[in-house]
Amino acid sequence: MQNTSVPHVVGLVQQWVRPVMDPYQRYRHARLIHAGRIAVGILLNLLLVAILDLPHGEWSSVSFLIVIAGLHHHGNIRQKAMERAFGTVIGAVYGLSVIFVHHYVGVAWLTYLAIALACGVCAYHAIDKGGYIALLSAITLVIVVGGGTNTWVDGLWRAVNVLIGIGLALLLSAVLPLYATYSWRYKLADALNGCATLYERITRNAHESDAQQLKEMAALSSLLVQLRGMLASVSKEVRIPKAQLEGIQRNLRISISCLEMLASAANTTPHSTSPTDTDEALQIEHRHIVDTLHGIARALTSGTSSRLVTCSLSPASPLPACVPLPMAGYVSVTRTLALELEGMRKGLADTADRWNV
Repeated sequence: MQNTSVPHVVGLVQQWVRPVMDPYQRYRHARLIHAGRIAVGILLNLLLVAILDLPHGEWSSVSFLIVIAGLHHHGNIRQKAMERAFGTVIGAVYGLSVIFVHHYVGVAWLTYLAIALACGVCAYHAIDKGGYIALLSAITLVIVVGGGTNTWVDGLWRAVNVLIGIGLALLLSAVLPLYATYSWRYKLADALNGCATLYERITRNAHESDAQQLKEMAALSSLLVQLRGMLASVSKEVRIPKAQLEGIQRNLRISISCLEMLASAANTTPHSTSPTDTDEALQIEHRHIVDTLHGIARALTSGTSSRLVTCSLSPASPLPACVPLPMAGYVSVTRTLALELEGMRKGLADTADRWNV
């Protein structure tokens, strides 16, 4: 009789593993994954310190929390861990030097002066580009040297514990990594779907209150700001030049501005009772714009970059060059919106092999 228990167990494992391997599910449950990672990390720190009986082991947990607790994107954690490691080495070397001098000279005021001057130098650089490294150098110096009376052994163990915390932070950040690219992709998709909903309402002349429209525009503007804050991290994670990401961000910003202008123009543009060539061309363009917005959003969400080709804007009936004067502004803004979406589509298609992590 064939044993069916093994395939059944494999099926259950796949059922449990599939959600955590899916980038969208990781994005949706990022807070939960981050909280679990912190809890596991602290537990590992405590067990490691207890099993190895490490002196001053509490600094391992402190270092772990400083590196990872306030960050959940893998790229940011990796960067902060490297900067903290560099700062730790600088602070530890200087701190051990201060201990050495204090041990052989024994002048307390000279030791205090050396610590104060070093912290002053770090503070001078803390407001510069390498500010985090400078800050962590000063913190590690104080941890290692204490009040200036620590022994070599104490100083070394404190430095080692800081490095252990950094190592655990790096190790756990690589387990179910939460890339900034995930957040960028799905928030961009949310913004495009929001644009499509608003645009459909505008083209149907479905008027809404000014308060509701302002609320929807504020939501799109908020997403725009959030996306802007992720560009540097996304660029480092997937090695897309930041200028290319800025171009996509610019396309979205102008598209949102176009929607705001179209919403205002729709209330003032007269509509003819009998359809004209311009009206028919506008309807075709409207459908293509909505399809493009949803198509790009689906490509970002599903990771199916081929959708970026099929949703290309190529209307069968392009907008006429000459339009009635009362509709000129509305048609012009519609053209601009179509061009910006096409630019965004091309930008995403050109970089799809990198952002589709």
